[in-house]
Amino acid sequence: MELLVIQNRVFEARGYRVMLDFHLAEMYQVETRVLKQAVRRNIERFPTDFMFELTKTEATELISIGVSQSVIPPDYNFGSSMPFVFTEQGVSMLSTVLKSKTAIQMNILIMRAFVRLRELTTGYADLKRQLEEYQVNTTMQIAEILDIINEMAEKQHAMYKSPTVVTGFIT
Repeated sequence: MELLVIQNRVFEARGYRVMLDFHLAEMYQVETRVLKQAVRRNIERFPTDFMFELTKTEATELISIGVSQSVIPPDYNFGSSMPFVFTEQGVSMLSTVLKSKTAIQMNILIMRAFVRLRELTTGYADLKRQLEEYQVNTTMQIAEILDIINEMAEKQHAMYKSPTVVTGFIT
């Protein structure tokens, strides 16, 4: 599975970058029910900053986003429980409760995808900072140019307003 495919399954919820349980189950080649059972049996390994259950409102919001971004398909049936979402640390912890070779290999790919996203975000933050600095510098330069233009306009205006004395005019 390509890193880009994995990266497209990472989204933000409650200020965390997370992945949905059914996407992870698909990648680990287990049923979502099996993944959730393994997590529930080892719940002490998953504090709330590693994994949490979406509220109905959050899940509904993801469905509405999913129509255009494939987060949650619009016809997805939640059943009696809402989806679990896992942060990067929670995904890492999943490899300790899902011990298949597929789960371990997929976990390595997912960790690489999270690292790549972090690198992209850091690069974006640097670019944003540089653009803001450029904008401030450009704004200051434009203000200086406008001041010079205003001074020149005032001088020109004063020059044309001053009375000119014509002497020695013969009619």
